[in-house]
Amino acid sequence: MSLRKPHSFWNTLAFRLTLWYAGIFTVSSCIAFLLFYMLITSVIREKTDQELLSQVGQFSTVLEARGLEAVENFAFLEAQAAGVKKVFFRLLYPSGHAFSSSNMSYWEDIGVRKTAIEQLLRGNSHIFDTVILRDRRDKVRILYALIGPGIILQVGQSMENHSRIIEAFKRIFVTTMALLIGLAAGVGWFMARRAVSGVEAITRTAQGISGGTLEKRVPVKTRGDEIDQLAMTFNQMLDRIQTLVTEIKEMSDNIAHDLKSPITRIRGIAEVTLTHEKSIGEYENMAASTIEECDRLLDMINTMLMISKTESGVDKLPREEIDLAGLVREACELFEPIAEDKGITLRYDVPNERHLIGDNRGIQRMFSNLLDNAIKYTPSGGVVSVSISEKDGKDVVITVKDTGMGISPDDLPRIFDRFYRCDQSRSKPGIGLGLSLARAIARAHGGDITVTSRLNQGTTLTITLPTLKP
Repeated sequence: MSLRKPHSFWNTLAFRLTLWYAGIFTVSSCIAFLLFYMLITSVIREKTDQELLSQVGQFSTVLEARGLEAVENFAFLEAQAAGVKKVFFRLLYPSGHAFSSSNMSYWEDIGVRKTAIEQLLRGNSHIFDTVILRDRRDKVRILYALIGPGIILQVGQSMENHSRIIEAFKRIFVTTMALLIGLAAGVGWFMARRAVSGVEAITRTAQGISGGTLEKRVPVKTRGDEIDQLAMTFNQMLDRIQTLVTEIKEMSDNIAHDLKSPITRIRGIAEVTLTHEKSIGEYENMAASTIEECDRLLDMINTMLMISKTESGVDKLPREEIDLAGLVREACELFEPIAEDKGITLRYDVPNERHLIGDNRGIQRMFSNLLDNAIKYTPSGGVVSVSISEKDGKDVVITVKDTGMGISPDDLPRIFDRFYRCDQSRSKPGIGLGLSLARAIARAHGGDITVTSRLNQGTTLTITLPTLKP
C-alpha cells in the first residue's frame, strides 16, 4: 500500500489542529467577554441604584425638615440641574395618582406601575424597575420609594451614558476579537506546523523507503519530545529491518552457494554411475552417496530452521532445572576419545554441581558445537580447556579455550553469521551454522557468547548464562 499525500489543504492535520486551537480560543474568549460584560452591567446598575437611593434619602430629609412644598421645589431644581432628559421626579399618592412632578415632556411615555405601588404598601422600602423606551431605544432605571406618610416618590434616571459605555465595550470587543482570532489562527498554524514537522519527516522517510531506499533515516532533534521519541523508534525499526533484509540476502546467497555443491555432487554421482557403471553394486553406492548428501542437506535445513525459531522466539523454550556441571562433564567425556585420536589434550575444570533453569537439550547442543569446533581447529599436540565459574553471583560462565589456528581480526566480527566460514576453516568439514546456532540458543536463555582470538595462538569462547529462577 503506497503512502499518498492528503487530498487537500483542508484535510491536513495542521489545518485541523489550527481550527481546533482557534475555535477553543474563540469560545474561551467569548465566555470571558460574557462574564466581563455581566460584571460591567452589574457594576453600572449598582452604581445607578445607589445614586437613586441617595436622591430618595435627600427627598425624605427635605420632606421631614421643610414640608411637601419644599419637596416639590427641590424636585424641580434637581431635574433642571441634572437635565430634564437625564432624570425626572414624580410625587404620587398611594392610589398611584401623580400630584406633582418635574418637566415630564421627555418622559411622557413612562407611566406608573401599579404592582410597584402595591409592593410598597405591603411594606417594601423601595422597588426598582427598568423601562425600555422603544422609540428611542433608551433604558430608564426607575425607583419607587415611600418618603413620607402617604407620599411616594417615583424617580427615573436615563441610562444612555451607561448604554454608550456598553456599546463601546462591544465594539472594542468585536474588533479586538477579530484581531485576536487572526493572531490565534496564525500562532495555531505555526504551532501545528512545528508539531507535525516531525511526522512529515517520518512520512517522507517512509515514502523514500517504499521506493526502495532503506538507508534513509528520520532526522532526530534534541528536544526529546514525543516526536523525537517516535523518530528514534522509527529509526531503530528501520535499522532492524535493514539488518534483517541484509541477513536474508546474505543467507539466500549462502544457501544458494551451499546447496549448489551437494546437489552438484548428487547429480555428478548419478551421471557417472549411469554412463559408466552397470553393476548393482555401483548403483547401490550411488544410492548410498545420494542418501548421505541428502542427510547433509536436511541437517543444514533443520539447523537453519532451529536458528530462526530460536531467534524469533516462535517456540517457547522448556523451563526445567539443569545440572550444567553434569551436562558439561558428560559432553567432555564424550569428546575425550575424539581429542585423544587427534593427539589433543582435553582438560576440564568443572564443579560438582551448578544448576540453572532452561532448555537442557538446547544448552547441550550449544556446548557440544563449541567443543566440537575447538577440537576440530586445534592441531595435534594442542590443548582444549573447559571451565565453569560464577560472575557476580548471578551468572554462570562457561569458558572453552583452545590453542588452535585462531581467527584473524578481519574474520572475528563475522564468525557468528550464518554460513560464514573463515579461510582457514574451509578445508574442514562443516556448513558454517554451528556458532550461529550456539549464539541463538545462548541469547534465547538471556545470555550471550563472546570470543577473543589471536591468529595461530588460539581462541577463547565465553558463554554467559543467567541463573534464572524456576
